[in-house]
Amino acid sequence: MESRHDRARVPAIDPEPEEIMSAASAAPAVVPESNPLHTISVLVRNQPGVLVRVALVFARRGYNIESLVVSPDPTDAGFSRMTITCRGAADTLEQMIRQVAKLVDVVHAIDHTGQSVVETEIALIKLQAEVGERTEILQIAEHYKAKVVDCGTDSLILRVTGGSEKLDSFISLLRPFGLVELVRSGKILMTRGPETT
Repeated sequence: MESRHDRARVPAIDPEPEEIMSAASAAPAVVPESNPLHTISVLVRNQPGVLVRVALVFARRGYNIESLVVSPDPTDAGFSRMTITCRGAADTLEQMIRQVAKLVDVVHAIDHTGQSVVETEIALIKLQAEVGERTEILQIAEHYKAKVVDCGTDSLILRVTGGSEKLDSFISLLRPFGLVELVRSGKILMTRGPETT
């Protein structure tokens, strides 16, 4: 029986380096802040060049990818799931999603904006904090259910998970304490119920 991943596709030629450079150097589109943030999941085969081809679809239209998370799909060996967030007009993004879905090694691309989903991010935050200055930091961390994952004599690393707004708020409260480093995963999501992500 044919798998849902085994649909025949017309092979595409990998872009030449000159094409990548010209797309990357194109003037970015002016994207109003009023446009909503879209979250797109793309199921792809684990093949060299897939990420470049997907990113080029956005680069050619001048859209900046705000976050990109790639993880292997444990239910299908040889496949990975990309979760892409970007901001832009819905009609233009709809065209780009259709273009992404037509790429070689792409099984499907779905815009989950407006759908019922479970979404989360993770961040690691390193603060410069002496032992005597940590009480207020730990109170804020407790309120946001953040965990202390490293504790030195003059530094502290916190790990926090949750929605994007929660992380934005938490990070803004910690900045005055001397934020040294910040690593943020980008958004991951899964649709509620039996629908495919």
